Amino acid sequence: MSKTKVLFLCIHNSARSQMAEAYLKQLGGDKFHVESAGLEKGTLNPLAVEVMKEEGIDISQNETNAVFDFFKEGRLYNYVITVCDKEASDRCPIFPGLNKKINWNFTDPSSLTGTHEEKLAVTREVRNKIKEAVKGFIQEINNQ
Repeated sequence: MSKTKVLFLCIHNSARSQMAEAYLKQLGGDKFHVESAGLEKGTLNPLAVEVMKEEGIDISQNETNAVFDFFKEGRLYNYVITVCDKEASDRCPIFPGLNKKINWNFTDPSSLTGTHEEKLAVTREVRNKIKEAVKGFIQEINNQ
């Protein structure tokens, strides 16, 4: 059985797409081949690293990737899931053979203001929403 290939995309591949990739790897088992990238290669967001550690998932050594590098390499995906706003999502390349592009709009942790604790609290909310979306996606794929 071939794996379902999924690419999660956001602006810099620094938080939201990293969290989504980690959850699909953890919760989806070996049914999925999953990667993440950004419109531009960024720097891993320390808030994302911190809130994922609370879940027992270490993303601190993950590299960030640029989606156009994947596109130029000719990588193919069954699903491209953008986790940013629609405007940024619309800037993503269309991959050949793509079955479906999905947009999940989550708040960008890099845009947060306030104290560290306030930013951490919002990043936790984003993490939890991403986790639920990933669970729903897995259930949808399993029901096909």
